[in-house]
Amino acid sequence: MKAVSVVTIRKELKNKSSEELAELCLRLSRFKKENKELLTYLLFEAESEQGYIETVKQEIDEQFEIINTDSFFYIKKSVRKILRNTKKYIRYSLNKETEVELLLYFCKKLKTMTPSIHRNNTLLNIYDRNIEAVTKKVLSLHEDLQYDVNLEIEELNR
Repeated sequence: MKAVSVVTIRKELKNKSSEELAELCLRLSRFKKENKELLTYLLFEAESEQGYIETVKQEIDEQFEIINTDSFFYIKKSVRKILRNTKKYIRYSLNKETEVELLLYFCKKLKTMTPSIHRNNTLLNIYDRNIEAVTKKVLSLHEDLQYDVNLEIEELNR
């Protein structure tokens, strides 16, 4: 079965009653964990963006604590997984300030972890790419936020 376009889906959803829409959402949530997570964000956490950011930061902290530091192979796998989850949470929000804050937090945690990322090129590249991504995103923020974020980036680059 081929999926139809978003425009077609939007038109069809306009023809549904609120009860039918609720049933469709519940049915969607049964199929993928990401659908359920997105619905959770939209229903419970979208109004408190700062609370959402703090929740994601706590999860990042927990994931960094359980990294197997026996070898750089395991560290790289874990760091990639943490970054993948962080970007998934950023996609739920669609807020540039949230994206910048979470990526900066990820970079701070990555830079301060032991063993040092400076001993492994792959981890350094992950760090550099994310700092570069934050630097590009900063340009679309308000001037005051740009200044604050640029100070944090300079502090990280020391």
